[in-house]
Formats: sequence, C-alpha cells, structure tokens
Amino acid sequence: MSNTRHVIPNSDGGWDSKKGGSNRASKNFDIKKDAEKYSRDLSKKEGSELYIHGKDGKIQRKDSHGGDDFPPKG
Repeated sequence: MSNTRHVIPNSDGGWDSKKGGSNRASKNFDIKKDAEKYSRDLSKKEGSELYIHGKDGKIQRKDSHGGDDFPPKG
C-alpha cells in the first residue's frame, strides 16, 4: 500500500514518519506526538491513510484522509 503513511517506533529510539512501501523514514522525532502531527499534516496533503503504531509495532489507530468510498453519514 503506497497511499499510506505510518508513525512507527524507530529501533534506534524515537518515532519515524514513513510513507507506506518506503524503506526509509521521511523524518525522525524524539516524541511520538510530534511524529503524529507531522504525519497527519502530510497525510492530509497526500490524501492517504494514516496508521499510528504502538511501541510493539501494532496499529493503535487509523485515520483516513483520502477519498473514502463510504464516508460516515451524519
């Protein structure tokens, strides 16, 4: 999935913002909150899905900033 962005723990410490399918991080952050803000802004510009991972690597949260085929009603 290349139309995704991920906030993932970095093995050397801190958190990475990484585009799905990429081998390298776009940017590294000391604080997860900073990585989330940067990634959310990029995800909105890219129209991509944002996945926030925990320290264990499992997905904790997912935000959609793309063209949702089934947007919520309300």
